[in-house]
Amino acid sequence: MSPRRNARAAASLPVRRPATRGRTRALGQHFLRDRSVVDRLLDLVRPTARDLVVEIGPGRGALTEALASRAGRLIALEIDPELVGSLQARFAGAPHVEIRHADARRFDAGRLRALVPHPEGRVVVVGNLPYSVGKPILAALVDAGPQVDAMALMLQKEVAERVAAAPGSKTYGALSVLTQAAASVRLAFSVPPGAFSPPPQVESAVIHLEPHREPPVPIADPSRFGAVVRAAFSQRRKSLANALAAGALALAHGVAPAAVREGLRAYGPGEHRLAGDRHLLVGQRTCFSRLLPGVPVVMGEAIAELPGLA
Repeated sequence: MSPRRNARAAASLPVRRPATRGRTRALGQHFLRDRSVVDRLLDLVRPTARDLVVEIGPGRGALTEALASRAGRLIALEIDPELVGSLQARFAGAPHVEIRHADARRFDAGRLRALVPHPEGRVVVVGNLPYSVGKPILAALVDAGPQVDAMALMLQKEVAERVAAAPGSKTYGALSVLTQAAASVRLAFSVPPGAFSPPPQVESAVIHLEPHREPPVPIADPSRFGAVVRAAFSQRRKSLANALAAGALALAHGVAPAAVREGLRAYGPGEHRLAGDRHLLVGQRTCFSRLLPGVPVVMGEAIAELPGLA
């Protein structure tokens, strides 16, 4: 075969890439490699020999190594089976370290308290959450409530800013309300793309959360609370009445959208835009008590009385 034909044949052959590269991209994994970021994460939660630490997404073990040297017990949840095998071999000589092949979205964090190695120890969750599933993992952890004492979670910066957003800001929304109703949240620090391998296309940020021992306001029905909040923020440019009526809230509870709109108007102006003042009038709360029993507690009190919304 001539050199020219040989070159053409070689060019037509499929390029074989390492299997791990495609899988990493599919799982949305960006492995932490910056030791300074590891140190800052440790400073946020300060794990001790009394604590149970759960790491989400250990990847290649950069953070796992540091956590294992401090925690009394460490459970690392990894969804990639090849990484699980590698980590299990690496920590085979550490009986207090458990590497689990698990999906963090379905992990029951509510049962962790029984695994704490010391009666005065804490349950601490640390993780570099994959961008594609960061929000459902966060929701699962928040649902565990006071069963978790502290969390340091790395997310896409845009998502982290929404979680920690202050009331009245442009990024404040349902994700902010639902998370802050369950935990105190602060944006701890930003992480540049170069801290990861491969580098992501966007910046990351770490949020520090401490679940409330007692909710800041009573929430009679958490599922209904979530439905109201999501409906309220579903269409920001609409008035509160129209946003709630157009959302899934009314249909989910068997109330006609027109009844929500008319009920709100009957007890007050009801035209506060979600981009501005978000509190409900007293009359509007009364309307909710008649249309959707249990909602005035979560909408009229839980939302309106969270810091900055009253």
